[in-house]
Amino acid sequence: MESPVDARARELARIVWDHLVLSGPLSQADVILALGCHDTRVAAHAARLWHAGWAPLVIVSGGRGKITSGWDETEARVFGRVAREHGVPEDALLLEETAANTGENITASRRLVDERGIAVRRGILAAKPYMTRRALATARRQWPGVGWSASAPELGFDAYGGERRSIELMVGDLQRMVVYAERGFQVPMPVPAPVWAAYEELARLGYDGHVIR
Repeated sequence: MESPVDARARELARIVWDHLVLSGPLSQADVILALGCHDTRVAAHAARLWHAGWAPLVIVSGGRGKITSGWDETEARVFGRVAREHGVPEDALLLEETAANTGENITASRRLVDERGIAVRRGILAAKPYMTRRALATARRQWPGVGWSASAPELGFDAYGGERRSIELMVGDLQRMVVYAERGFQVPMPVPAPVWAAYEELARLGYDGHVIR
């Protein structure tokens, strides 16, 4: 059972959340790329974007990651099933089942459409709310030449970000915004000083389960 999250940690986590969430506005695209994860609401959201006519094709990308390593199926298969249950037809759906991280979601999906001769000039990244900023930074580095936007399920911090695991994931994602930009994996997106201070205090308080050592 997770230990409770106190008021101070929630306050700090909300600061991190507000920085990491970067979605919309959307424009007509060639593809919706749903980034695999443990949260199937992302797949349902990608289906809603498809029904709204934002793009004719949905790619669901994901093998097994740190959190989903024990799943019986790949993230892509689970996401694909959810998308179909929400009305996305087979001919509008592509599964990419190898990616183990965000960078691979992008690069492996790029290979998949290249192999099929599908031209992508604009794309929409469907992701968890707090993954939207990092997803954009990654896609702009790993798949340049595409106009990327991001979209997430409409869930605020109180509905999504208050659990210890979610806070630890956010802390890890914020650190990666800096570390991965330095390593050339994504484009730089500056982190304001108050946000970085919140990250450092959360890490000091023990919310460091997904921090790169």
